[in-house]
Amino acid sequence: MERTAVEGATGSVPESGEAGLPDVAGLLDGMPRQRGPASAPATSAPAPLLPAPPAPVTTEATAPPRPRAVRPWHLLPTPTGTPFTLAYAAVLTVTSLVATYADPALVHALHQGSSTDVAHLVQTPVLVLVASALWVAGGIVTPYTLCFLLVLTALERRIGGARTAVVFLAGHVLATLATEVPVGLAVLVGHLPASSLHRLDYGISFGVAASIGALAGLLRPWLRWPVLVLFGGMLLQDLIDFTDPLTNWGHLIALVIGVGMWPVVRRRRASGALAPG
Repeated sequence: MERTAVEGATGSVPESGEAGLPDVAGLLDGMPRQRGPASAPATSAPAPLLPAPPAPVTTEATAPPRPRAVRPWHLLPTPTGTPFTLAYAAVLTVTSLVATYADPALVHALHQGSSTDVAHLVQTPVLVLVASALWVAGGIVTPYTLCFLLVLTALERRIGGARTAVVFLAGHVLATLATEVPVGLAVLVGHLPASSLHRLDYGISFGVAASIGALAGLLRPWLRWPVLVLFGGMLLQDLIDFTDPLTNWGHLIALVIGVGMWPVVRRRRASGALAPG
Protein backbone atom coordinates (compact mmCIF):
# COMPACT_ATOMS: atom_id res chain seq x y z
CA MET A 1 0.00 0.00 0.00
CA GLU A 2 1.24 3.40 -0.84
CA ARG A 3 2.13 5.74 1.96
CA THR A 4 2.48 9.54 1.89
CA ALA A 5 4.61 11.62 4.28
CA VAL A 6 4.29 15.19 5.51
CA GLU A 7 7.30 17.26 4.59
CA GLY A 8 9.21 18.83 7.43
CA ALA A 9 8.60 15.87 9.75
CA THR A 10 11.37 13.60 10.98
CA GLY A 11 9.81 10.58 9.51
CA SER A 12 6.95 9.30 7.51
CA VAL A 13 3.57 9.81 9.05
CA PRO A 14 0.90 7.38 7.97
CA GLU A 15 -2.03 8.79 6.09
CA SER A 16 -5.05 9.48 8.15
CA GLY A 17 -7.67 6.87 8.17
CA GLU A 18 -5.46 3.83 8.85
CA ALA A 19 -6.75 1.63 11.58
CA GLY A 20 -5.39 2.19 15.02
CA LEU A 21 -3.75 5.48 14.27
CA PRO A 22 -5.09 8.88 15.26
CA ASP A 23 -5.72 11.58 12.73
CA VAL A 24 -2.52 13.58 12.89
CA ALA A 25 -2.60 15.08 9.44
CA GLY A 26 -1.55 18.65 9.32
CA LEU A 27 0.23 18.61 12.69
CA LEU A 28 3.94 19.39 12.88
CA ASP A 29 6.58 18.40 15.34
CA GLY A 30 7.57 21.13 17.77
CA MET A 31 4.18 22.88 17.80
CA PRO A 32 3.44 24.26 21.28
CA ARG A 33 -0.08 22.93 21.26
CA GLN A 34 -0.84 19.46 19.89
CA ARG A 35 -4.17 17.81 19.45
CA GLY A 36 -4.77 14.90 21.76
CA PRO A 37 -6.28 11.56 20.94
CA ALA A 38 -9.53 11.54 19.05
CA SER A 39 -11.24 9.66 21.80
CA ALA A 40 -10.37 12.27 24.49
CA PRO A 41 -12.90 15.10 24.91
CA ALA A 42 -11.70 18.52 23.90
CA THR A 43 -10.88 20.68 26.86
CA SER A 44 -11.80 24.32 26.60
CA ALA A 45 -9.80 27.09 28.19
CA PRO A 46 -11.17 28.20 31.56
CA ALA A 47 -13.34 31.32 31.39
CA PRO A 48 -11.67 34.37 32.84
CA LEU A 49 -12.83 35.34 36.31
CA LEU A 50 -14.80 38.57 36.26
CA PRO A 51 -14.58 40.85 39.26
CA ALA A 52 -17.65 40.83 41.45
CA PRO A 53 -19.83 43.91 41.08
CA PRO A 54 -19.36 46.40 43.89
CA ALA A 55 -21.90 46.30 46.64
CA PRO A 56 -24.41 49.15 46.45
CA VAL A 57 -23.50 51.99 48.74
CA THR A 58 -26.37 53.11 50.95
CA THR A 59 -26.35 56.80 51.70
CA GLU A 60 -28.69 58.97 53.75
CA ALA A 61 -30.39 60.10 50.55
CA THR A 62 -31.11 56.53 49.31
CA ALA A 63 -31.64 54.79 52.64
CA PRO A 64 -35.29 54.11 53.46
CA PRO A 65 -36.60 56.38 56.19
CA ARG A 66 -36.66 54.81 59.58
CA PRO A 67 -39.41 55.62 62.07
CA ARG A 68 -38.35 58.05 64.74
CA ALA A 69 -38.01 56.65 68.19
CA VAL A 70 -40.05 58.38 70.84
CA ARG A 71 -37.77 60.22 73.23
CA PRO A 72 -39.72 61.62 76.20
CA TRP A 73 -36.79 63.78 77.32
CA HIS A 74 -37.13 65.79 74.10
CA LEU A 75 -40.33 67.29 75.52
CA LEU A 76 -38.28 69.32 78.01
CA PRO A 77 -35.57 71.92 77.30
CA THR A 78 -31.92 70.91 77.28
CA PRO A 79 -28.73 73.03 77.21
CA THR A 80 -27.65 71.85 73.76
CA GLY A 81 -31.01 71.22 72.09
CA THR A 82 -33.02 74.23 73.28
CA PRO A 83 -30.71 76.82 74.88
CA PHE A 84 -33.15 79.72 74.45
CA THR A 85 -36.05 77.93 76.15
CA LEU A 86 -33.85 76.65 78.96
CA ALA A 87 -32.32 80.08 79.67
CA TYR A 88 -35.72 81.76 79.53
CA ALA A 89 -37.20 79.15 81.87
CA ALA A 90 -34.36 79.78 84.33
CA VAL A 91 -35.10 83.53 84.31
CA LEU A 92 -38.80 82.90 84.88
CA THR A 93 -37.97 80.59 87.78
CA VAL A 94 -35.88 83.28 89.45
CA THR A 95 -38.53 86.00 89.03
CA SER A 96 -41.21 83.62 90.29
CA LEU A 97 -39.18 82.89 93.40
CA VAL A 98 -38.78 86.63 93.94
CA ALA A 99 -42.53 87.13 93.55
CA THR A 100 -43.20 84.34 96.05
CA TYR A 101 -40.72 85.11 98.81
CA ALA A 102 -39.87 88.82 98.48
CA ASP A 103 -41.63 91.61 100.35
CA PRO A 104 -45.13 92.13 98.85
CA ALA A 105 -44.57 95.88 98.54
CA LEU A 106 -41.37 95.30 96.57
CA VAL A 107 -43.08 92.76 94.34
CA HIS A 108 -45.95 95.15 93.62
CA ALA A 109 -43.50 97.90 92.74
CA LEU A 110 -41.63 95.58 90.37
CA HIS A 111 -44.85 94.47 88.70
CA GLN A 112 -46.04 98.04 88.38
CA GLY A 113 -42.75 99.13 86.86
CA SER A 114 -42.91 96.26 84.35
CA SER A 115 -46.53 96.80 83.38
CA THR A 116 -47.29 97.42 79.71
CA ASP A 117 -50.10 99.86 80.39
CA VAL A 118 -50.62 102.92 78.22
CA ALA A 119 -48.76 105.26 80.56
CA HIS A 120 -45.60 103.14 80.57
CA LEU A 121 -45.82 102.39 76.83
CA VAL A 122 -45.79 106.12 76.14
CA GLN A 123 -42.84 106.79 78.45
CA THR A 124 -40.55 103.71 78.18
CA PRO A 125 -42.02 101.34 75.58
CA VAL A 126 -38.98 99.11 74.98
CA LEU A 127 -38.17 98.70 78.67
CA VAL A 128 -41.65 97.66 79.75
CA LEU A 129 -42.21 95.40 76.73
CA VAL A 130 -39.10 93.43 77.68
CA ALA A 131 -39.58 93.59 81.46
CA SER A 132 -43.22 92.50 81.32
CA ALA A 133 -42.14 89.22 79.66
CA LEU A 134 -39.95 88.32 82.65
CA TRP A 135 -42.84 87.59 84.99
CA VAL A 136 -45.40 84.80 85.15
CA ALA A 137 -48.83 86.08 86.13
CA GLY A 138 -50.15 83.92 88.93
CA GLY A 139 -46.82 82.33 89.85
CA ILE A 140 -44.73 79.56 88.39
CA VAL A 141 -47.37 76.85 88.96
CA THR A 142 -49.83 77.85 86.23
CA PRO A 143 -51.03 76.17 83.01
CA TYR A 144 -49.21 78.75 80.93
CA THR A 145 -45.90 77.74 82.54
CA LEU A 146 -46.38 74.14 81.42
CA CYS A 147 -47.42 75.33 77.97
CA PHE A 148 -44.35 77.53 77.87
CA LEU A 149 -42.00 74.61 78.51
CA LEU A 150 -43.64 72.13 76.14
CA VAL A 151 -44.53 74.48 73.29
CA LEU A 152 -41.31 76.51 73.15
CA THR A 153 -39.21 73.36 73.47
CA ALA A 154 -41.01 71.74 70.53
CA LEU A 155 -40.86 74.94 68.49
CA GLU A 156 -37.16 75.57 69.14
CA ARG A 157 -36.24 72.00 68.19
CA ARG A 158 -37.86 72.62 64.80
CA ILE A 159 -36.92 76.18 63.86
CA GLY A 160 -34.06 77.13 66.19
CA GLY A 161 -33.72 79.44 69.16
CA ALA A 162 -33.49 82.77 67.31
CA ARG A 163 -36.67 82.24 65.32
CA THR A 164 -38.48 80.91 68.37
CA ALA A 165 -37.59 84.13 70.18
CA VAL A 166 -38.93 86.13 67.21
CA VAL A 167 -42.24 84.24 67.28
CA PHE A 168 -42.60 84.68 71.03
CA LEU A 169 -41.73 88.37 71.03
CA ALA A 170 -43.93 89.05 68.02
CA GLY A 171 -46.93 87.64 69.83
CA HIS A 172 -46.04 89.39 73.08
CA VAL A 173 -45.38 92.82 71.55
CA LEU A 174 -48.04 92.94 68.83
CA ALA A 175 -50.83 91.56 70.99
CA THR A 176 -49.92 94.02 73.75
CA LEU A 177 -50.03 96.97 71.38
CA ALA A 178 -53.25 95.70 69.79
CA THR A 179 -54.98 95.74 73.18
CA GLU A 180 -53.42 98.79 74.84
CA VAL A 181 -53.54 101.25 71.93
CA PRO A 182 -57.38 101.07 71.75
CA VAL A 183 -57.47 101.73 75.50
CA GLY A 184 -55.45 104.92 75.06
CA LEU A 185 -57.66 106.06 72.20
CA ALA A 186 -60.80 105.31 74.21
CA VAL A 187 -59.45 107.44 77.08
CA LEU A 188 -58.71 110.28 74.67
CA VAL A 189 -62.27 110.36 73.34
CA GLY A 190 -63.79 109.99 76.81
CA HIS A 191 -65.13 106.44 76.56
CA LEU A 192 -62.88 105.18 79.39
CA PRO A 193 -61.70 106.85 82.60
CA ALA A 194 -58.12 108.07 82.99
CA SER A 195 -57.42 105.27 85.47
CA SER A 196 -57.42 102.82 82.54
CA LEU A 197 -54.06 104.27 81.49
CA HIS A 198 -52.44 102.61 84.53
CA ARG A 199 -53.84 99.13 84.13
CA LEU A 200 -51.53 96.40 85.49
CA ASP A 201 -50.47 94.19 82.58
CA TYR A 202 -47.54 91.76 82.53
CA GLY A 203 -46.83 88.08 81.85
CA ILE A 204 -45.87 85.58 79.15
CA SER A 205 -49.33 84.44 78.05
CA PHE A 206 -49.40 86.43 74.78
CA GLY A 207 -46.05 84.98 73.69
CA VAL A 208 -47.14 81.46 74.61
CA ALA A 209 -50.39 81.82 72.64
CA ALA A 210 -48.46 82.99 69.56
CA SER A 211 -46.02 80.09 69.94
CA ILE A 212 -48.90 77.60 70.07
CA GLY A 213 -50.32 79.07 66.88
CA ALA A 214 -46.94 78.89 65.12
CA LEU A 215 -46.21 75.35 66.31
CA ALA A 216 -49.58 74.14 65.02
CA GLY A 217 -48.42 74.94 61.50
CA LEU A 218 -45.59 72.40 61.85
CA LEU A 219 -47.78 69.56 63.12
CA ARG A 220 -49.52 66.90 61.07
CA PRO A 221 -53.12 67.83 60.12
CA TRP A 222 -54.59 65.17 62.40
CA LEU A 223 -52.93 66.92 65.35
CA ARG A 224 -52.83 70.52 64.10
CA TRP A 225 -56.56 71.15 63.91
CA PRO A 226 -57.50 69.57 67.26
CA VAL A 227 -54.83 71.73 68.95
CA LEU A 228 -56.18 74.89 67.33
CA VAL A 229 -59.80 73.99 68.02
CA LEU A 230 -59.20 73.11 71.67
CA PHE A 231 -56.97 76.07 72.48
CA GLY A 232 -59.03 78.54 70.44
CA GLY A 233 -62.22 77.24 72.02
CA MET A 234 -60.77 77.75 75.48
CA LEU A 235 -59.87 81.35 74.61
CA LEU A 236 -63.32 81.99 73.19
CA GLN A 237 -64.91 80.59 76.35
CA ASP A 238 -62.78 82.97 78.46
CA LEU A 239 -63.94 85.85 76.27
CA ILE A 240 -67.59 84.82 76.66
CA ASP A 241 -67.19 84.65 80.44
CA PHE A 242 -66.09 88.32 80.27
CA THR A 243 -63.77 88.02 83.26
CA ASP A 244 -60.88 89.99 81.68
CA PRO A 245 -61.93 90.92 78.13
CA LEU A 246 -58.81 92.93 77.31
CA THR A 247 -56.46 90.07 78.16
CA ASN A 248 -58.76 87.51 76.52
CA TRP A 249 -58.78 89.52 73.29
CA GLY A 250 -55.00 89.69 73.51
CA HIS A 251 -54.78 85.89 73.70
CA LEU A 252 -56.92 85.48 70.58
CA ILE A 253 -54.92 88.11 68.72
CA ALA A 254 -51.65 86.42 69.71
CA LEU A 255 -52.95 83.06 68.49
CA VAL A 256 -53.85 84.62 65.12
CA ILE A 257 -50.37 86.19 64.95
CA GLY A 258 -48.80 82.77 65.46
CA VAL A 259 -50.98 81.23 62.74
CA GLY A 260 -50.02 84.08 60.43
CA MET A 261 -46.36 83.10 60.84
CA TRP A 262 -46.87 79.63 59.33
CA PRO A 263 -45.10 80.52 56.04
CA VAL A 264 -42.04 81.70 57.97
CA VAL A 265 -41.73 78.71 60.31
CA ARG A 266 -42.50 76.21 57.54
CA ARG A 267 -39.86 77.72 55.28
CA ARG A 268 -37.34 77.48 58.08
CA ARG A 269 -38.38 73.88 58.80
CA ALA A 270 -37.95 72.93 55.11
CA SER A 271 -34.51 74.55 54.87
CA GLY A 272 -33.42 72.87 58.08
CA ALA A 273 -34.54 69.45 56.78
CA LEU A 274 -32.50 69.90 53.57
CA ALA A 275 -29.36 71.09 55.33
CA PRO A 276 -26.38 68.68 55.47
CA GLY A 277 -26.54 66.40 58.47
